[in-house]
Amino acid sequence: MSPQLIIFDFDGTLADTTKTILWTYRNAIKEVGLDRRSDEECRATIGLPLKEGFRHLYPQLMDEELDKCVEIYRRIYTDNKAILIPALYPGVKEFLSVMHASGLEMSIASSRSRLSLIEFCEASEIISFFRLILGADDVTRAKPDPEPVLKTLHTLGVDADQTIVVGDMPVDIAMGRGAGCLTVGVSYGNSSKEALVEAEASAVIDSFPELIRYING
Repeated sequence: MSPQLIIFDFDGTLADTTKTILWTYRNAIKEVGLDRRSDEECRATIGLPLKEGFRHLYPQLMDEELDKCVEIYRRIYTDNKAILIPALYPGVKEFLSVMHASGLEMSIASSRSRLSLIEFCEASEIISFFRLILGADDVTRAKPDPEPVLKTLHTLGVDADQTIVVGDMPVDIAMGRGAGCLTVGVSYGNSSKEALVEAEASAVIDSFPELIRYING
C-alpha cells in the first residue's frame, strides 16, 4: 500500500509524554484528596479524554467531581508546562521531515487538548509537517469512536482505504478500524504488543522508523 495520509496519535506514539502525564496525575489526585492510584492504573487511561481517564480511575465520582479533577489537572500542567516538554521518540522528526518532503499527507488525532498539542508540536519543531491537528476538544465523540478519523478524512478529502492510523493504545486501533483504515500499533508506548494484536492492529512495530516499510510496501 502507498498511502496518501497517515493519522498519528501523539502521546506514546510521536512523543514520550508518559512521565509528564503520570506526574500530573499524581499531583492532581493528591490535591483533590482522592485515594492514590498506581502509575500502571493511570497509564492505562492514556489515550482517553482526560475526564474519561478520571472516570475510569474513580467510577464513583459524579460529573461535577470529575470536572473538578480535570480543572485541577490542567491547572497543574499549565503551571509547570515549561519544565514538562516531552521528547520525541527516536527517528520521529527525521521520518516526518522525509515524508513531508515526499508529499505524503500527515495529521494528528489525539485525546489531548488542541492547545497543548499545538504547544508541544511547536516546541518540538514538527508542527509544519501536519496538514491537520485534532484534539479532544475538536470532536464530539473521542477515541475509541472513529469520529476523529472520519472528520480528518472529510476535511482533507482522503479515502479510508488510502489512510493508515498509527497509535500506541488499543483505542487508537479501534478508532482507525472503525473508520475503515489500516492501523499500525507501536509497542514502545503505553500499551503492549499483545494488547495491540488483540485489538486487531493491521501491524505492530517496535520502533518508529519501522513505519517506512508500510509506507513503501
